[in-house]
Amino acid sequence: MGAPSAKEYPTQYLLASALAATGCYPLWRSAAIGQSGFRVSAMNVGGVTIPKSLAPYVYGFLPPYKGMGMTVFGMTYARAAIFYFSDRGHDTMLQQGYSEATATVAPPLLISTIVQVINQPIVRATVTLQDPHYNYSNVFQSIRHIYNGHGIAGLWHGTTAGVLKTVPKYCCAIAVKDYMEQRLPQPRPDSETYETDRLMRSALKSATAGVAGAALTNPLDVIRNEQFKTHQGLRATVKSLWNELGFGFLTRGLGKNMIAVALPVGCTIFFTEALIQWSQDHHLLGPGPATYAACDMEDTTNNEKKRS
Repeated sequence: MGAPSAKEYPTQYLLASALAATGCYPLWRSAAIGQSGFRVSAMNVGGVTIPKSLAPYVYGFLPPYKGMGMTVFGMTYARAAIFYFSDRGHDTMLQQGYSEATATVAPPLLISTIVQVINQPIVRATVTLQDPHYNYSNVFQSIRHIYNGHGIAGLWHGTTAGVLKTVPKYCCAIAVKDYMEQRLPQPRPDSETYETDRLMRSALKSATAGVAGAALTNPLDVIRNEQFKTHQGLRATVKSLWNELGFGFLTRGLGKNMIAVALPVGCTIFFTEALIQWSQDHHLLGPGPATYAACDMEDTTNNEKKRS
């Protein structure tokens, strides 16, 4: 009851997604390098020699940021579409009488699949650009190179692994977010720390959802990025990874991925709720804070009655 309707705040979803994508780009870059197994030589930064084991992490934060503009663009519209239409679809399906489980899973399942297929050429081109030994400098050159070498189908190479990775990630993250929205106690509107309590509640919900989605899908990230590098099919890629690393391929790049995926997904959720809260407080859009404060008070009262 306390959550606002998504249809009232599309701008906040888009802006939150853009902030998360821009701020987390270096982390995504480090994860792409680690999961793809790109070779990064030992580096010297400011007179300090960076060990080879740490080089992929450091390299991701250093210029040139090849493909950053298109990467941020792709992440921005993709995450904004997934979260906005999933939340809006959830509300609409509940109003039409569907169960909570169906309303939670069906919208992100459909939207994330569509977005992943549309976004695949950008994903492939931007990941490929992060190879330190790749000679092209921007996404358009990378797309042209892939097209010339592998045809139009080459631009969608790895789509199966991408869908298998993206869809469960967002379904899981959104399911956890919605579950915690229902289970976490609502802040009391009469509390002196009401605004802070709302933000802390959003932060806890966002962090948990982001980590859950990232941990689940790391192996599929590895498979997809390996396909980009080798141009092999799904089965051949899994077999090659298994022969090379055994069970180790399931956790390759996991540390970087837990940060690079969990953080932007969590930040997108948190920034969205924070921006919506700010808009309500400043009466920019939507019914305003008083309406949701009343809903929060009602939810709090109902929860206390249930516990008693």
